[in-house]
Amino acid sequence: MVGFLSLDDVDPGELHEIVGRSVDVLARPERWEQRLSGKVIGTYFAKTSTRTRTAFTTAALRLGASVVPYGPADLQLNTGESLHDTGRMFGVMLDGLVMRTAGPLEDMRLVARSGDLPVVNAMAAQEHPTQGVCDAASMLRHFGGVDGLSVLYVGEGNNTAVALGKILSTYRGVTVVFATPKEYGLDAALLGSLQEKAAASGSRIVETHDLDSVDVTVDVVYTTRWQTTGTAKPSADWREDFRPFYVDDAVMSRWPDAVFMHDLPAHRGDEVKGSVLDGDRSIAWEQARMKYGSAVAILEWVYRDF
Repeated sequence: MVGFLSLDDVDPGELHEIVGRSVDVLARPERWEQRLSGKVIGTYFAKTSTRTRTAFTTAALRLGASVVPYGPADLQLNTGESLHDTGRMFGVMLDGLVMRTAGPLEDMRLVARSGDLPVVNAMAAQEHPTQGVCDAASMLRHFGGVDGLSVLYVGEGNNTAVALGKILSTYRGVTVVFATPKEYGLDAALLGSLQEKAAASGSRIVETHDLDSVDVTVDVVYTTRWQTTGTAKPSADWREDFRPFYVDDAVMSRWPDAVFMHDLPAHRGDEVKGSVLDGDRSIAWEQARMKYGSAVAILEWVYRDF
């Protein structure tokens, strides 16, 4: 039973192959048709999703699989059935499951174990690994490589930030600066782990709570929406903590050669100014398109030996 639950579970070499394959999918989509012919894939999204749900549904269908969709109110989990029993039933009827929840990653591992079923993590509270693949693939497609890039991430240390740090730490000579509000940064233990992993690859990861203090030249300015799906802020005044991390034209002018990335959905006027998101330096919409390429590549990797 092989799934895609965390970037930590995948060998860096294989991870880079998946990233490269994501780019190849968009370049040569005809090569990937019907690879999952005869498979039945469930898609369980307990939280809202536009890009990820559409990407994995479309990817599974174009790979030849049949798709059984489940929304947040569709399963007997709502009447008290356990995740263990739900996973057992999935395992006897499905060939795999794409799952999004605001719960812990261990919930997905429980479903996978209970059903002996490949599960793809389409977002959990701790990590959004498929977004990490999409982001690295978007950089690879735009720059021609990921090694040596310098990335500034602005905003909350959420599951997208975790995935970004995990995947970029596997490349060589990369610098990642996380500019986060105080009390909304990466978990200290996780940050330390990422820094050790990056150092082993000749890369560097740092965190600051002062965007104005960032003095490195960056290739990418990346932000996410302030209200992350499935999470809540502990302070009623959290917006005041986030305002210094608003990405506008003045911020982008500090790095005139940098491109802008956003995992979407975006709230113009909150985390980003519309002129930045929709400007000619934004690759956010190509990044969104890459969700499909990375979904195909991940599903193809999960079922490569089946």
